[in-house]
Amino acid sequence: MTNSTRVITEDGGRQNMYALEPRTYIDPNYTSYAEEAELANARWAMFGFIAAILAYATTGQIIPGVF
Repeated sequence: MTNSTRVITEDGGRQNMYALEPRTYIDPNYTSYAEEAELANARWAMFGFIAAILAYATTGQIIPGVF
């Protein structure tokens, strides 16, 4: 069994225990993050635009309760 904590002794003899975090694995072949993020951003922008049009159509205000 491995120890899952790290003990650090500070000035004055105080000890702090920190959990050891697992090493992160980054797949070197995964290169499409930027494209996926751009598509997600575009989809949320379209959703917001449609929501604004529907809010204006139903209430007559751009942001209901504000304008």
